[in-house]
Amino acid sequence: MTIRVLQVGLGPIGVAVARQLVARRGYELVGGIDLDPAKIGRDLGEACGLAESLGIAVRGDLEGTLRELRPTAAALCTSSSLERMAPTVEACLEAGATVVSSTEELTYPWREQPDLARRLDDAAKRAGETVLATGVNPGFAMDAHPLALTSVCQRVDSISVRRVQDAGLRRLPFQRKIGAGLTPEEFADKAAAGDVRHVGLAESIGMLADAMGWPLDEITDEIEPVIVAEPVASELVEVAAGQVAGVRQIGTGRQNGKVRVLLEFVARIGEPESFDEVNVEGDPCLHSRIEGGIPGDVATASMVVNAIPRVVAAPPGLLTMKDLPPASCWPGDDSRESSA
Repeated sequence: MTIRVLQVGLGPIGVAVARQLVARRGYELVGGIDLDPAKIGRDLGEACGLAESLGIAVRGDLEGTLRELRPTAAALCTSSSLERMAPTVEACLEAGATVVSSTEELTYPWREQPDLARRLDDAAKRAGETVLATGVNPGFAMDAHPLALTSVCQRVDSISVRRVQDAGLRRLPFQRKIGAGLTPEEFADKAAAGDVRHVGLAESIGMLADAMGWPLDEITDEIEPVIVAEPVASELVEVAAGQVAGVRQIGTGRQNGKVRVLLEFVARIGEPESFDEVNVEGDPCLHSRIEGGIPGDVATASMVVNAIPRVVAAPPGLLTMKDLPPASCWPGDDSRESSA
């Protein structure tokens, strides 16, 4: 089976997804959509930094492209905001395309935005198609990974996850999203406006709690800047002493005053020790630690690409990572080698 995929959004993550779709068996990249006038009309291979032309022009008209190309699936990599993305999701569903997205707020919208979640679930079922959002975080590090660990437990009392990473290795939009290079005052203003933060802690908490059957009374998401005493820099951003190098966020989910879920996210330029750590308290208690951490950008693109076959085969509706079998690297149906 070859899955025909339309790439919607050609920012860093969208380009990474498109490059994988071209390079990996089992997929056919049939088109690319972007709103940037500088990209529209260019060859899609050139726009993605490939050495070869694909003979496909980048387009700006989503609905017309969907009608003409009729893709099996659309990979949506544009915005973190579900409200902003919802019309795009609906347009893809109406055209008969399964949707896999990197939109953080779509990964588990049932608690934070239930009306929008029901609207998209209804639209998907009417169309007979499926919607899933995923990525490294949310998607894997703070939800699918700890959920998989609990499969060997007979009782789970609480789950805590720590994700600590050197943001200097990430793409520029990510470094901007965590406030790198801002003054503390600028950070405070942007954090208050919601322009600086990691998006997805509340969604991951909701997914974990619902999977465990914990009716939470409260979900909190607290943010603070990481301010450096000495200058640090990535290849893209310079941070002076006294400026913000990144962010620390703590998300908690409480039931009857007890912390059931605790998520800590730290991303800063110059972080000396990157890791992903999960602790499950229960029977048995479990501890998992990935030294060096999960590389965020390639992992997000890979999660989107590897999820596509499972989502295409899934029942209609708005699904989440807790609803699907664990995704694995999909090599394409024609890649099996003889064991002789």
